Amino acid sequence: MQRRALPPAIVWAFVPYAVVSALHVVLLALGHDLAAPTKLLLMPLLAVPVLVAARRIHPPVTVALLLVALLFSWLGDGAGALFPAAPELPLMLGFFGLAHIAYIVLFARHLARRRLPWWTAIYALWWLAMILLLGPHTGPLLIGVALYGLLLAGTAAFAARCHPLVATGGAFFLASDTILAFRLFLPDALPAWSSPAVMLTYTLGQGLIVAGALVSLQRRAA
Repeated sequence: MQRRALPPAIVWAFVPYAVVSALHVVLLALGHDLAAPTKLLLMPLLAVPVLVAARRIHPPVTVALLLVALLFSWLGDGAGALFPAAPELPLMLGFFGLAHIAYIVLFARHLARRRLPWWTAIYALWWLAMILLLGPHTGPLLIGVALYGLLLAGTAAFAARCHPLVATGGAFFLASDTILAFRLFLPDALPAWSSPAVMLTYTLGQGLIVAGALVSLQRRAA
């Protein structure tokens, strides 16, 4: 009999995250005031299946890297609310940059299953295109945006070396930040519905990365 990808307890631990993610995207589309607080619930809820699976996973540093990535993602999500006196966008770039570093280390050192696929060259082309298109509109944030873009492309590329769920999650994460970048620096280029699209792709990306990581780590432990 084929072993389940994840034990039922871990699968059920994803349910609150999935429900609140869907609720958040709907609230965001409706312009409801509860969209902001539900956003701050996302990463803590995604940490729940990681904690449930922690005792099944070795080495423990992999759990730590996942939790660090989710912690800095949460700080990036709530940069404006948690640090109201500080400039929001630079804080977001900084926190999410640290989250991407944690993911890259996790992917490269603990989850990689293959060499870097040739098609990941598209991520380098993506970075170059984003700099050419958005660079003139980023002002003093150009260097920060360029560095963050390298980390984002690196996350997507290294994710392609891992379980297909992780690879797909990395691509969704990159898609989310691509839409967000256009909304921030070229707001007239995208329709209003692209705001919920940012969070839809983001929540899918983060959820798939964590699910794929737990599948890989549990199989390795077994």
